[in-house]
Amino acid sequence: MVTLVTGGAGFVGSHLVDHLIKKGDRVIVVDNLSSGEIKFIQKWIDSGDVIFQQCDLKDLETLKCVMYDPIGGEPVDIVYHLAANPDIRLGTTITDTDLKEGTIATYNVLESMRLAGVKKIAFSSSSVVYGEAKKMPTPENYGPLFPISLYGASKLASEALITSWVGTFGLQAWIFRFANIVGARGTHGVIFDFIHKLHNNRNQLEVLGNGLQEKSYMEVEDCAMSMIHVVENTNEQINCFNLGTNDTCSVRRIAEIVLEECKCGDAEIQYTGGDRGWAGDVPKSMLNPGRLIELGFEPNYTSEEAVRHTARCLVQEIGQP
Repeated sequence: MVTLVTGGAGFVGSHLVDHLIKKGDRVIVVDNLSSGEIKFIQKWIDSGDVIFQQCDLKDLETLKCVMYDPIGGEPVDIVYHLAANPDIRLGTTITDTDLKEGTIATYNVLESMRLAGVKKIAFSSSSVVYGEAKKMPTPENYGPLFPISLYGASKLASEALITSWVGTFGLQAWIFRFANIVGARGTHGVIFDFIHKLHNNRNQLEVLGNGLQEKSYMEVEDCAMSMIHVVENTNEQINCFNLGTNDTCSVRRIAEIVLEECKCGDAEIQYTGGDRGWAGDVPKSMLNPGRLIELGFEPNYTSEEAVRHTARCLVQEIGQP
């Protein structure tokens, strides 16, 4: 199978590429390297298992050309569309970021697929499409959906574009609503930020909000494997799945774990106050992953285990504060 991965040099994308190759796919990676790192997939490029195309998804004309297998000349079999703005907070200052990097980029991917005759797309959506859900754990059929961040609005708009392409042009789609994904190669997020803050001052750790924010966390290898598992074991026209764990971890607990793993146990934790870290932050989120588990996939890590594993990985990658 020939698989195209947008954002395939990024955090989640590069782990997905690892697992696609392990199962025997030939992979085309499309990435503009704005946040991805070529080193994450360099070994696969060197081995010939990955064909890398540096391309910005906002460039529709160039994107049209990468929907074909450069070796056989035929359209790719499936697109895993993971490319997006990775920083939810960026939308609070640059308000068209998620419109361009999310919604418009998704339109361009879909239109390029339509023109090439590619019929399958797997999309990395997010738990933030649920907004401040009144029901927790939140199932896939919860609604109406009222996201409170520009990032969440972009993900929901992209979901709508995808389902409209399914209805109008006969595509088949897998929509994955991610919990907070953490793990090795992370380039952003609360654990990454905490470790960098401790590099600047190992005696004090600033925590945005009151520390009571509480969310589901999923380890990135679990995330990558679960995407492949769902695609291989479902066959509806639209397949929508929460990807996450059956529990949560608070920001306060994350701070404690990071201090332990960084050997900074005497550092003072200072909270900025308020019930959320920034405008558009959802204070509490817990997905219901029941459909995923019923399909036969069980995550290897709980939320807290995923956080601790990530802290250890990132300390090795970034260095001990």
